[in-house]
Amino acid sequence: MSSQDIPEENLPAEQDAHGAVSVADEHDPFADPGLPPHEHRVQDIDERAAKRSERVVAFLFTLSMLATVGFIASYVGIPHDKAIFVFPIGHINALNFALGLTLGTALFTIGAGAVHWARTLMSDVEIADERHAIEAPPEVKAKVMADFKEGAKESALGRRKLIRNTMFGALALFPLSGVMLLRDLGPLPGTKLRHTLWSKGKLLVNMNTNLPLRPSDVAVGSLTFAKPEGLEETDEEFQTEIAKSALMIVRLQPENIKDKRELEWAHEGIVAFSKICTHVGCPISLYEQQTHHVLCPCHQSTFDLSDGARVIFGPAGHALPQLRIGVSDEGYLQALGDFEEPVGPAFWERG
Repeated sequence: MSSQDIPEENLPAEQDAHGAVSVADEHDPFADPGLPPHEHRVQDIDERAAKRSERVVAFLFTLSMLATVGFIASYVGIPHDKAIFVFPIGHINALNFALGLTLGTALFTIGAGAVHWARTLMSDVEIADERHAIEAPPEVKAKVMADFKEGAKESALGRRKLIRNTMFGALALFPLSGVMLLRDLGPLPGTKLRHTLWSKGKLLVNMNTNLPLRPSDVAVGSLTFAKPEGLEETDEEFQTEIAKSALMIVRLQPENIKDKRELEWAHEGIVAFSKICTHVGCPISLYEQQTHHVLCPCHQSTFDLSDGARVIFGPAGHALPQLRIGVSDEGYLQALGDFEEPVGPAFWERG
């Protein structure tokens, strides 16, 4: 139904300047409905109610400050490996739970306090303004500054000192949460990325059987994964160390090895290369027997194990590091030293 079909007596009547309306006609079929009469809030007419709202806002800001202090205390005091039971979630990491709870509370209470302040204590008078050009003339700029000063006055920030002080306290303490996170940027890694657990005399232990490898255990065309002697899955640093020390053991026919150094560092055609892809550090696990190529399943970087494990396809930037191996007096495969270059992806200090 168009506005022309509405009976004239049902059209809105003219209001005062606050809620001025226009009547629909043939030139302007969409009438301006105007604004409803302003209704005062209880805080506008009762100072006791305003004081109650002020205390609520101050309480929320104070709670934010306490939550921020709790975040810092949790970050410093709770061990990173401690677990707790939280119903109905179950067993979770205590540090993650405490950090999430305190940080969420600090953020939520700042927002809730600001919203409650705006809805109950700041001016809520509706103001209609005409659209204007994007570029503001000088008089509009002056009006904006005047409106800003009026808004600052109506916010009662100067008069409501309890709100002002607790808000400043909450906003001043909350950034400390981010400062505490900078703690995880250190300490500096030093030379940890350049060295692994491999050293002269360390036996090559089969990852599946947990037994030292003999040359006879490695068949031509097979792929075996190895770890350093003494590294156990129950060790606290197992994941950190195996990420640098994991090996691929492959046996090739000596005449098929193209790289001279690779042949010198091998034992009877058995070669040992890092299992860690030099692109982003994924574990390599796919071996093509006929071509002696290994493929990283993450981004398809391909390395030729018969030619120094050089990159023949994909985004990897350099060849897989080779570990020099030999045989111990007991007949087990052993390392003759550490890798001569860092394993895994390149990093800015690598040189």
